[in-house]
Amino acid sequence: MVELTAQNLPWLEVTESYTILRELGSGSYGHVLLAVHQRQGRPMALKFIEKRDTELQGFLSEYCISLSLAAHPCIAGALGIAFQTERHYVFAQELAPAKDLFSLLQPQVGVGMAELPVKRCALQIASALEFMGAKGLVHRDVKPDNVLLLDPECRRVKLTDFGLSCPRGTAIEALPENLPYTAPELCRLGPSARLPAEPSLDAWALGVLLFCLLTGYFPWHTAADRHYRDFERWHRSPRVRPRPPHWGRFTYEARDMLRGLLAPDPTQRSPPGAAMAHVKRPWLEPEEPGAARTDRVLMGNSHCR
Repeated sequence: MVELTAQNLPWLEVTESYTILRELGSGSYGHVLLAVHQRQGRPMALKFIEKRDTELQGFLSEYCISLSLAAHPCIAGALGIAFQTERHYVFAQELAPAKDLFSLLQPQVGVGMAELPVKRCALQIASALEFMGAKGLVHRDVKPDNVLLLDPECRRVKLTDFGLSCPRGTAIEALPENLPYTAPELCRLGPSARLPAEPSLDAWALGVLLFCLLTGYFPWHTAADRHYRDFERWHRSPRVRPRPPHWGRFTYEARDMLRGLLAPDPTQRSPPGAAMAHVKRPWLEPEEPGAARTDRVLMGNSHCR
Protein backbone atom coordinates (compact mmCIF):
# COMPACT_ATOMS: atom_id res chain seq x y z
CA MET A 1 0.00 0.00 0.00
CA VAL A 2 2.85 2.40 0.86
CA GLU A 3 4.64 1.76 -2.44
CA LEU A 4 1.44 2.15 -4.46
CA THR A 5 0.55 5.42 -2.74
CA ALA A 6 4.09 6.76 -3.25
CA GLN A 7 3.76 6.18 -6.99
CA ASN A 8 0.39 7.94 -7.19
CA LEU A 9 0.67 10.87 -4.77
CA PRO A 10 -0.58 13.84 -6.82
CA TRP A 11 0.40 17.49 -6.54
CA LEU A 12 -2.54 19.74 -5.78
CA GLU A 13 -3.31 23.39 -5.12
CA VAL A 14 -5.58 23.13 -2.06
CA THR A 15 -7.85 26.08 -2.81
CA GLU A 16 -8.64 24.72 -6.28
CA SER A 17 -10.47 21.70 -4.83
CA TYR A 18 -11.28 22.62 -1.22
CA THR A 19 -12.86 25.49 0.67
CA ILE A 20 -10.96 25.97 3.93
CA LEU A 21 -13.23 27.01 6.81
CA ARG A 22 -11.01 27.10 9.89
CA GLU A 23 -8.17 25.47 11.79
CA LEU A 24 -9.10 22.50 13.97
CA GLY A 25 -5.74 21.98 15.64
CA SER A 26 -1.99 22.31 15.31
CA GLY A 27 1.19 20.83 16.70
CA SER A 28 4.81 20.04 15.93
CA TYR A 29 3.67 17.87 13.00
CA GLY A 30 1.79 20.69 11.22
CA HIS A 31 -1.92 21.52 11.40
CA VAL A 32 -5.42 20.20 10.74
CA LEU A 33 -7.98 22.29 8.83
CA LEU A 34 -11.72 21.96 8.44
CA ALA A 35 -12.38 21.84 4.71
CA VAL A 36 -15.23 21.18 2.29
CA HIS A 37 -14.65 19.42 -1.00
CA GLN A 38 -15.96 21.87 -3.60
CA ARG A 39 -17.43 19.30 -6.00
CA GLN A 40 -18.70 16.73 -3.48
CA GLY A 41 -19.78 19.20 -0.79
CA ARG A 42 -18.35 16.85 1.85
CA PRO A 43 -16.81 18.33 5.03
CA MET A 44 -13.59 16.67 6.23
CA ALA A 45 -10.45 17.28 8.23
CA LEU A 46 -7.30 17.86 6.16
CA LYS A 47 -4.09 17.06 8.01
CA PHE A 48 -1.11 19.07 6.72
CA ILE A 49 2.31 17.64 7.59
CA GLU A 50 5.39 19.80 7.01
CA LYS A 51 7.76 18.35 4.41
CA ARG A 52 10.77 19.96 6.06
CA ASP A 53 10.18 17.91 9.23
CA THR A 54 8.84 14.66 7.73
CA GLU A 55 10.22 12.11 5.29
CA LEU A 56 7.84 10.92 2.59
CA GLN A 57 8.07 7.40 4.02
CA GLY A 58 6.91 8.62 7.43
CA PHE A 59 3.91 10.41 5.93
CA LEU A 60 2.98 7.37 3.84
CA SER A 61 3.25 5.11 6.87
CA GLU A 62 0.87 7.27 8.92
CA TYR A 63 -1.58 7.63 6.05
CA CYS A 64 -1.62 3.92 5.17
CA ILE A 65 -1.96 2.83 8.82
CA SER A 66 -4.86 5.27 9.26
CA LEU A 67 -6.45 4.00 6.05
CA SER A 68 -6.10 0.36 7.11
CA LEU A 69 -7.82 1.08 10.45
CA ALA A 70 -10.73 3.10 9.06
CA ALA A 71 -13.20 0.22 9.32
CA HIS A 72 -13.26 0.37 13.13
CA PRO A 73 -16.06 2.61 14.51
CA CYS A 74 -13.81 4.00 17.25
CA ILE A 75 -10.92 5.01 14.99
CA ALA A 76 -10.77 8.25 12.97
CA GLY A 77 -9.57 6.71 9.75
CA ALA A 78 -8.26 8.29 6.59
CA LEU A 79 -10.75 8.87 3.78
CA GLY A 80 -8.63 7.65 0.88
CA ILE A 81 -7.56 11.16 -0.14
CA ALA A 82 -3.84 12.01 -0.08
CA PHE A 83 -1.82 14.59 -2.00
CA GLN A 84 1.12 16.95 -1.70
CA THR A 85 1.71 20.67 -2.04
CA GLU A 86 4.97 22.56 -2.27
CA ARG A 87 5.40 22.60 1.53
CA HIS A 88 3.12 19.85 2.85
CA TYR A 89 2.01 16.28 2.60
CA VAL A 90 -1.76 16.17 3.13
CA PHE A 91 -4.40 13.54 3.76
CA ALA A 92 -8.09 13.70 4.62
CA GLN A 93 -9.67 12.04 7.64
CA GLU A 94 -13.01 11.85 9.38
CA LEU A 95 -14.33 14.99 10.99
CA ALA A 96 -15.02 15.12 14.74
CA PRO A 97 -17.35 18.06 15.45
CA ALA A 98 -16.95 18.15 19.25
CA LYS A 99 -13.16 18.69 19.48
CA ASP A 100 -11.04 16.26 21.51
CA LEU A 101 -11.09 14.66 24.93
CA PHE A 102 -8.75 17.23 26.42
CA SER A 103 -11.38 19.92 25.81
CA LEU A 104 -13.60 18.29 28.47
CA LEU A 105 -10.97 18.47 31.21
CA GLN A 106 -10.49 21.40 33.58
CA PRO A 107 -6.74 21.34 34.17
CA GLN A 108 -6.54 24.46 36.31
CA VAL A 109 -9.32 23.20 38.58
CA GLY A 110 -8.11 19.65 39.00
CA VAL A 111 -11.52 18.04 38.63
CA GLY A 112 -12.04 14.86 36.66
CA MET A 113 -14.92 13.96 34.39
CA ALA A 114 -18.10 12.20 35.48
CA GLU A 115 -17.73 8.44 35.78
CA LEU A 116 -20.19 7.45 33.04
CA PRO A 117 -18.51 9.30 30.14
CA VAL A 118 -15.12 8.04 31.34
CA LYS A 119 -16.42 4.49 31.12
CA ARG A 120 -17.73 5.18 27.63
CA CYS A 121 -14.27 6.39 26.66
CA ALA A 122 -12.64 3.35 28.27
CA LEU A 123 -14.80 0.94 26.28
CA GLN A 124 -14.24 2.66 22.96
CA ILE A 125 -10.53 3.42 23.28
CA ALA A 126 -9.80 -0.10 24.56
CA SER A 127 -11.74 -1.53 21.62
CA ALA A 128 -9.74 0.59 19.18
CA LEU A 129 -6.43 -0.48 20.74
CA GLU A 130 -7.47 -4.13 20.70
CA PHE A 131 -8.28 -3.76 17.00
CA MET A 132 -4.86 -2.25 16.36
CA GLY A 133 -3.18 -5.01 18.35
CA ALA A 134 -5.00 -7.67 16.34
CA LYS A 135 -3.52 -6.09 13.21
CA GLY A 136 -0.04 -6.16 14.74
CA LEU A 137 0.14 -2.39 15.31
CA VAL A 138 1.10 -0.24 18.31
CA HIS A 139 -0.28 3.32 18.59
CA ARG A 140 2.46 4.79 20.86
CA ASP A 141 0.73 8.14 21.47
CA VAL A 142 -2.47 7.53 23.43
CA LYS A 143 -3.50 10.74 25.26
CA PRO A 144 -6.60 12.99 25.56
CA ASP A 145 -5.51 15.17 22.64
CA ASN A 146 -5.62 12.11 20.37
CA VAL A 147 -9.16 11.03 21.22
CA LEU A 148 -11.70 12.89 19.08
CA LEU A 149 -15.29 13.52 20.22
CA LEU A 150 -18.34 13.18 18.05
CA ASP A 151 -20.52 14.40 20.92
CA PRO A 152 -19.79 16.07 24.30
CA GLU A 153 -21.19 13.12 26.29
CA CYS A 154 -18.56 10.72 24.84
CA ARG A 155 -21.15 8.37 23.40
CA ARG A 156 -18.93 8.25 20.33
CA VAL A 157 -15.19 8.87 20.47
CA LYS A 158 -12.47 8.02 17.99
CA LEU A 159 -8.77 7.36 18.43
CA THR A 160 -6.63 9.42 16.04
CA ASP A 161 -3.07 10.52 15.16
CA PHE A 162 -1.04 7.55 13.96
CA GLY A 163 2.17 9.50 13.36
CA LEU A 164 4.12 7.38 15.87
CA SER A 165 2.30 4.11 15.16
CA CYS A 166 4.35 1.17 13.97
CA PRO A 167 4.21 -2.61 13.56
CA ARG A 168 4.64 -4.64 16.74
CA GLY A 169 8.29 -5.53 17.29
CA THR A 170 9.69 -2.43 15.58
CA ALA A 171 12.81 -1.22 17.38
CA ILE A 172 11.98 2.19 18.87
CA GLU A 173 13.92 4.80 20.79
CA ALA A 174 12.69 6.88 23.70
CA LEU A 175 11.17 10.21 22.69
CA PRO A 176 13.15 13.38 23.54
CA GLU A 177 10.89 14.05 26.54
CA ASN A 178 9.42 11.49 28.91
CA LEU A 179 5.76 12.24 29.58
CA PRO A 180 3.42 10.73 32.20
CA TYR A 181 2.07 8.50 29.43
CA THR A 182 5.57 7.12 28.74
CA ALA A 183 5.95 3.59 30.11
CA PRO A 184 8.80 2.97 32.59
CA GLU A 185 10.66 0.64 30.24
CA LEU A 186 10.97 3.55 27.79
CA CYS A 187 11.96 5.97 30.56
CA ARG A 188 14.88 3.69 31.44
CA LEU A 189 16.29 3.56 27.91
CA GLY A 190 19.70 5.08 27.35
CA PRO A 191 20.37 7.70 24.63
CA SER A 192 21.06 5.17 21.85
CA ALA A 193 19.18 2.15 23.22
CA ARG A 194 16.06 0.67 21.65
CA LEU A 195 13.35 -1.77 22.57
CA PRO A 196 10.66 -3.55 20.52
CA ALA A 197 7.30 -1.76 20.35
CA GLU A 198 4.59 -3.80 22.11
CA PRO A 199 0.88 -3.27 22.86
CA SER A 200 1.86 -3.07 26.54
CA LEU A 201 3.04 0.50 25.80
CA ASP A 202 -0.52 1.41 24.79
CA ALA A 203 -1.95 -0.38 27.83
CA TRP A 204 0.23 1.79 30.08
CA ALA A 205 -0.85 4.99 28.30
CA LEU A 206 -4.50 3.94 28.57
CA GLY A 207 -4.10 3.46 32.33
CA VAL A 208 -2.62 6.95 32.74
CA LEU A 209 -5.35 8.38 30.49
CA LEU A 210 -8.15 6.85 32.58
CA PHE A 211 -6.52 8.06 35.79
CA CYS A 212 -6.42 11.59 34.32
CA LEU A 213 -10.03 11.52 33.16
CA LEU A 214 -11.25 10.39 36.58
CA THR A 215 -9.15 12.80 38.66
CA GLY A 216 -8.07 15.72 36.45
CA TYR A 217 -4.40 15.04 37.29
CA PHE A 218 -1.53 12.82 36.26
CA PRO A 219 -0.51 10.14 38.76
CA TRP A 220 3.14 11.25 38.26
CA HIS A 221 5.19 13.61 36.11
CA THR A 222 7.25 10.76 34.66
CA ALA A 223 7.49 7.05 35.44
CA ALA A 224 10.71 7.75 37.33
CA ASP A 225 9.82 10.48 39.86
CA ARG A 226 8.97 10.06 43.55
CA HIS A 227 5.21 9.80 42.91
CA TYR A 228 5.86 6.92 40.53
CA ARG A 229 8.29 5.26 42.96
CA ASP A 230 5.66 5.44 45.71
CA PHE A 231 3.19 3.79 43.34
CA GLU A 232 5.72 1.13 42.29
CA ARG A 233 6.44 0.16 45.91
CA TRP A 234 2.72 -0.03 46.67
CA HIS A 235 2.10 -2.04 43.48
CA ARG A 236 4.79 -4.52 44.50
CA SER A 237 3.60 -4.88 48.11
CA PRO A 238 0.02 -3.57 48.46
CA ARG A 239 -0.50 -5.21 51.88
CA VAL A 240 2.66 -3.68 53.32
CA ARG A 241 3.15 -0.35 51.57
CA PRO A 242 0.65 2.50 52.08
CA ARG A 243 -1.61 3.34 49.18
CA PRO A 244 -0.55 6.63 47.51
CA PRO A 245 -2.93 9.33 48.81
CA HIS A 246 -4.11 10.50 45.37
CA TRP A 247 -5.50 6.98 44.72
CA GLY A 248 -7.94 7.36 47.61
CA ARG A 249 -11.18 7.95 45.65
CA PHE A 250 -10.90 4.83 43.50
CA THR A 251 -12.98 1.80 44.38
CA TYR A 252 -11.34 -1.60 44.67
CA GLU A 253 -12.57 -2.42 41.15
CA ALA A 254 -10.98 0.71 39.67
CA ARG A 255 -7.73 0.18 41.55
CA ASP A 256 -7.60 -3.41 40.32
CA MET A 257 -8.10 -2.25 36.71
CA LEU A 258 -5.54 0.55 36.91
CA ARG A 259 -2.94 -1.55 38.71
CA GLY A 260 -3.25 -4.10 35.91
CA LEU A 261 -2.83 -1.57 33.12
CA LEU A 262 -0.03 0.20 35.02
CA ALA A 263 2.00 -2.85 36.03
CA PRO A 264 5.66 -1.69 36.04
CA ASP A 265 6.73 -4.97 34.43
CA PRO A 266 5.41 -4.92 30.85
CA THR A 267 5.18 -8.72 30.77
CA GLN A 268 2.70 -8.56 33.68
CA ARG A 269 0.67 -5.66 32.29
CA SER A 270 -3.00 -6.19 31.44
CA PRO A 271 -3.93 -5.73 27.77
CA PRO A 272 -5.97 -2.61 26.89
CA GLY A 273 -9.13 -4.72 26.55
CA ALA A 274 -8.99 -5.60 30.26
CA ALA A 275 -10.67 -2.24 30.98
CA MET A 276 -13.85 -3.55 29.38
CA ALA A 277 -14.35 -6.13 32.12
CA HIS A 278 -14.59 -3.48 34.85
CA VAL A 279 -17.15 -0.99 33.54
CA LYS A 280 -20.19 -2.52 35.26
CA ARG A 281 -18.84 -1.77 38.74
CA PRO A 282 -18.37 1.67 40.36
CA TRP A 283 -14.97 3.31 39.88
CA LEU A 284 -15.18 6.24 42.29
CA GLU A 285 -16.05 6.41 45.99
CA PRO A 286 -18.18 9.35 47.15
CA GLU A 287 -15.94 12.40 47.50
CA GLU A 288 -15.05 13.47 51.03
CA PRO A 289 -14.71 17.17 51.94
CA GLY A 290 -11.19 18.44 51.23
CA ALA A 291 -10.15 15.42 49.15
CA ALA A 292 -9.80 17.31 45.86
CA ARG A 293 -7.79 20.04 47.59
CA THR A 294 -5.34 17.45 48.97
CA ASP A 295 -4.76 15.98 45.51
CA ARG A 296 -4.10 19.40 44.02
CA VAL A 297 -1.46 20.16 46.64
CA LEU A 298 0.16 16.78 46.08
CA MET A 299 0.34 16.98 42.31
CA GLY A 300 0.90 20.72 41.94
CA ASN A 301 0.31 21.96 38.40
CA SER A 302 0.66 18.56 36.74
CA HIS A 303 -2.51 18.65 34.66
CA CYS A 304 -3.47 16.19 31.98
CA ARG A 305 -1.70 17.37 28.88
